[in-house]
Amino acid sequence: MDYLDLLQWPAMLVTVLAAWLIGSNRDSRRNAGFWVFMVSNALWIAWGLYAHAYALIVLQLCLAAMNMRGVKKTGSD
Repeated sequence: MDYLDLLQWPAMLVTVLAAWLIGSNRDSRRNAGFWVFMVSNALWIAWGLYAHAYALIVLQLCLAAMNMRGVKKTGSD
């Protein structure tokens, strides 16, 4: 079994955690959620490279850009 194939499971769990944090009423949790999303983007990109899932990689880069926008907006509140 190729262990890189299993990377999709922690990536999924980190993505779910990030979405939960983003839904918080507390600014600090929402801000943390954007950073956790950045980690999930990196995990998905790593798995996408392994799986040759290039559309997923482009999607994650776009989502990472939106997450950076979210970090900037929550940090300025």
